[in-house]
Amino acid sequence: MADSLLHNKHLLWRAGFGPGINQIGDLKNKNIKTLVTELFKVQPFSEINYDTPDIPVSEEMMDSRTPAEKKKETQRIIREQSNELNLNFLNQMVNGKDQMREKMAFFWHGHFASRVNNSKFSKQLLNTIRNNALGNFKDLLFEVSQSPAMLGFLNNQQNKKDHPNENFAREVMELFTMGRGNYTEKDIREGARAFTGWGYDKEGNFKERKNLQDEGTKAFLGKTGNFTGTDVLNIILEQKATATFITTKIYKFFVNENTDAKIIEQLSTEFYKSGYDIKKLMTDIFSSSWFYDQKNIGNRIKSPIELMAGMMRMLPMTIQNPENLIVYQKLLGQMLLYPPNVAGWPNGKSWIDSSTLMVRLQIPQIWSGLRPLEYSPRQDDDIDMGMKSRETALNKSFKNPNITIDWSRLEKIFADKNGEDYLIQNTKTLDMNSVKNFSDKSIKMNIINLMSTPEYQLC
Repeated sequence: MADSLLHNKHLLWRAGFGPGINQIGDLKNKNIKTLVTELFKVQPFSEINYDTPDIPVSEEMMDSRTPAEKKKETQRIIREQSNELNLNFLNQMVNGKDQMREKMAFFWHGHFASRVNNSKFSKQLLNTIRNNALGNFKDLLFEVSQSPAMLGFLNNQQNKKDHPNENFAREVMELFTMGRGNYTEKDIREGARAFTGWGYDKEGNFKERKNLQDEGTKAFLGKTGNFTGTDVLNIILEQKATATFITTKIYKFFVNENTDAKIIEQLSTEFYKSGYDIKKLMTDIFSSSWFYDQKNIGNRIKSPIELMAGMMRMLPMTIQNPENLIVYQKLLGQMLLYPPNVAGWPNGKSWIDSSTLMVRLQIPQIWSGLRPLEYSPRQDDDIDMGMKSRETALNKSFKNPNITIDWSRLEKIFADKNGEDYLIQNTKTLDMNSVKNFSDKSIKMNIINLMSTPEYQLC
């Protein structure tokens, strides 16, 4: 029975954002196969949107000839729309029924990292990723590669014959598909020639601009021909290195940062044979006995988004100022839609430093109204995402969370349960005496204090 609870918690944290408050009642008795089946049950897809109507945003609108007031107003609308997208994506992670889709979309959001000053294009890319998150990697790769957000972010709009821009071709191979060591600098140059002409119009529609396309013969990954961008992506997908690279990255994110070469070889071979079926790959992982080995449980540091979403799923809360959650994302170093660069967010110990750890440990008490936020940023503690420094973000943007938590509901649910059994992945290092010493013995304080432990930072 204890193993069932441990394994179910493990699955819900890795295939989603942790157990929801509604799942606590039967979490101990749930069969793992049933839980896997439930997680992969197809839910109707609905796009994430924002309330403000789309505005036409192009390079021309924001150039030096654009009136300052027009620029300012456009930037304000884009910022508001981006914040809405951010919060609506987070809300899906917390309240959406399709936990596996949103967790997989969160992974791809970091894999296909893009940051553009155009909320319409960001929305389009986000929904492309969410819609294809558990589909076929080939479809996902093609749709992302032809999205205006990615083409713009990686400068392929400026890639034309006789003046090729290699940025897009390089990142497609290095970060999105094969990884370093599986291609040459010549492959990058020839790939860039094949991608010439790939761009988009002012409405964000993909266009192959024939007049800008290099129609000469290219030599790419051992093949020769008058290749287009489509040909190049197909040739990349023919490489088994692509299946291995994607599988390895998924293993590190969902299983363990310390890889098992034999398991990855088996998974990547099946992934390649399936024609890049993402759902099958993830089902194979979560249905395997090795996934539930002790070494794979409670070994990952939760990213800021995972930490926040997990708390919000467990605590039945009403938030009067949801925009405040974006400030927490800035302070903790992971703001949705704003990855630091094309490589996406780092993982593991990079999430923890002397500044962010303090905030992470304080959040349960702050959100419960027991203490104000205390934060002392380092002098050089800037977020490399075009945002203000953390200190400025706090001083100028912070609003009282104004969160109301239904503690009476939690008290009923946990009345006959040990909170640590449901909140902590690995309780062996947990000092429950210390937890209880800082508590008035109430269920409320027990939950708050458990969420304030270093052990709660792990999943």
